[in-house]
Amino acid sequence: MPLIARADARYCSGRCRVAAHRARRTVPAELTSRPRWVRHTARKVPLTVSREVASSTDPSTWARYREAAASSAGVGSGFVLNGDGIICLDLDHCLDSDGELAGWAQQIVDAAAGTWVEVSRSGDGLHIWGYGDLPHGRRITVGPGSVELYGTGRFIAVTGRTYGHAPQRLANLQHVIDALL
Repeated sequence: MPLIARADARYCSGRCRVAAHRARRTVPAELTSRPRWVRHTARKVPLTVSREVASSTDPSTWARYREAAASSAGVGSGFVLNGDGIICLDLDHCLDSDGELAGWAQQIVDAAAGTWVEVSRSGDGLHIWGYGDLPHGRRITVGPGSVELYGTGRFIAVTGRTYGHAPQRLANLQHVIDALL
């Protein structure tokens, strides 16, 4: 850090801070290459890029990633799960206010090593993205926490805030799904 930097500075300059911020807000190509993006409201109602109500089961209301990212409709973007093998494990309330991961969730994150994990919109949950066979969504209790497993008929609000050092790719999570069910 330069001598003029504040004692508590995390980055050497504004340029470094912006670069680090952008680098941590990336979405794997396995998601961005599919035209299954929507926008969403603060209450997680899916919207088209032109601000109309979208559907998680109607492809005519979805868009390409670039269009969704450029749209100002709603408060964020979301990816639609359509049963093609891309799945999301949604770990609710697993991060404390310091960003520390709860023990029950750490076991799942460890089992899912090698795939992309992002911090959820709330800031206290995680989305673990990958591949697997999951024909029906489920909510299960794991110790004091809960995990929602989704593979079709839903959209997931995507933040692009990579958790930890997760890679920018999706991996097979069938072994994690099988262990949870």
